Amino acid sequence: MVIPGPTRPDRRTFLRITAGAAVVLPLAACSSDAGADTVRIAYQQFGSGTNLKDWLSASAKTFTAARPGLSVELVPIVAAENDYFTKNELLMSSPRTSADVVYEDSFIMLSDVGAGYLRPLDAHIKTWDHWGDVVKASREAFTAEDGHVYGAPQTTDTRALFYQRDVFEEAGLPSTWEPTSWDDILEAARAIKDSDSEAAPLFIFSGKAQGEKASMQGFEMLLYGTTSRLYDEDTKKWVLGSQGFVDSLSLLRTIFEEELTLPVSQHLDPNISESIYSTMIPEGKLGILLDGSWITRNWAEGSPGEWPEWTEKVGLAKMPTKDGQDPGTLTLAGGWGLTIPQHCRDEDAAWAFIEAATSTENSLAFAIADNHITVRKDVAAKKEYQEYAPSVEFFTGLLATAYYRPALPAYPEVSAAIQEAMEAVMSDAADPKKAAADYDAAVTDIVGAENVQEESR
Repeated sequence: MVIPGPTRPDRRTFLRITAGAAVVLPLAACSSDAGADTVRIAYQQFGSGTNLKDWLSASAKTFTAARPGLSVELVPIVAAENDYFTKNELLMSSPRTSADVVYEDSFIMLSDVGAGYLRPLDAHIKTWDHWGDVVKASREAFTAEDGHVYGAPQTTDTRALFYQRDVFEEAGLPSTWEPTSWDDILEAARAIKDSDSEAAPLFIFSGKAQGEKASMQGFEMLLYGTTSRLYDEDTKKWVLGSQGFVDSLSLLRTIFEEELTLPVSQHLDPNISESIYSTMIPEGKLGILLDGSWITRNWAEGSPGEWPEWTEKVGLAKMPTKDGQDPGTLTLAGGWGLTIPQHCRDEDAAWAFIEAATSTENSLAFAIADNHITVRKDVAAKKEYQEYAPSVEFFTGLLATAYYRPALPAYPEVSAAIQEAMEAVMSDAADPKKAAADYDAAVTDIVGAENVQEESR
């Protein structure tokens, strides 16, 4: 059901309501009497990982060594993804609590630009040695519709198909798999289902419980393999009546209808990815997974799920376009970067910290420790980067056919509408055409009738 415009809360209002009292403690904890000679850096702390903290700490040493009169205070915001966005926005809204530098996802950055939370960085970008090293897609992701740059890109990620070779062997499928269309993926999934394997054939993140994973790892990896798009960059309007939208939902419907995936109940488990990475793939209980470059860190040496055999047991395949049409394969890329809030107390000092953090040396060390894809040509050219992980060359190479989400202020709400459409189809509450029509109505409600257009065919 589409909620009428006047009663539909925007994303920021909704998240603040749902975050509730959990926001109060971080606000109190982050309030600081730090003087103007202290640069405060806000970042997400979730789980036991310390890679982000370690990178920022190393960057602080580089920064203060060159500026002995300044100090750095790290401000960890302990929260999962959506709560991090909300808590960070609340902090940035007040001079009393705002950090001077914020580590921010490109997914939410332009929404924060629209809310007036961030400063444009054009003057600094012009003198930054590494802007030309940043790949084009990442430069565009941190540039708003007003033409101003609002962040220094630092990390990216790409998406592809992971397949379990033991499951493939049991189903009589090749150990080196290179699907060239959606039909090839369905054929492999059907072969796994028809074999003696007990593995679930295929998993694509779907539905509201999976949040942005469903939109980006799932739906948009399908949609961008068609000739349709979510947003028309030329007309600056959101696209309705999309055949590719219907086709993408139809593929999902086929997967669920033919039981080529896990039961709906497991798709509705927000923690299903933990089971997929820790047990289902290592134990041969899942054949094909559409997911992101970062997941191999779950199996790396020293990780809780250390699995030395993964390089032999897991194959990687590029995601094909729907019918194999040019460019043949695609990926969606995201990424994080460093931004400067409006309430920053010393913009020059904040930018100096960003320069220290994004040096080639600090960026290289962070990429290797964090097992992520760099956005930078200078870092990618380093031998240490090229050899740090078995899959880094494959996933870095995918950037050549990468699309970024239309990370405009309205995108988070549009993303939620995508998830609703997916869930309606996977639960058989609506057929693909009806779910697509409901999505069109929701987007019109979100952005206004003057900001949408019918797809031209």
